[in-house]
Amino acid sequence: MKLAIYSLKKILFQGSAQMLNCKTAVGEITVLDNHIPLIGVLKEGVMKVVDEEKKEHFFPVKSGFLEVRSNNEVRSIVEE
Repeated sequence: MKLAIYSLKKILFQGSAQMLNCKTAVGEITVLDNHIPLIGVLKEGVMKVVDEEKKEHFFPVKSGFLEVRSNNEVRSIVEE
């Protein structure tokens, strides 16, 4: 999936990913390829991204939004 994670100051991650795990207002979720469309509010926690080379990336988040689109694209705006 194409994944972009933005903060107000910089791009935290932009590229292909196998998995995204994060905490939302309704609970912890994992987004994989071809996930159903979703818009969610992020809660404080750590976003975990596994990229195409299976390398793990961790981003501390205070709050934010997550959008999963039907074209296998995921975008997130976060407050660090």
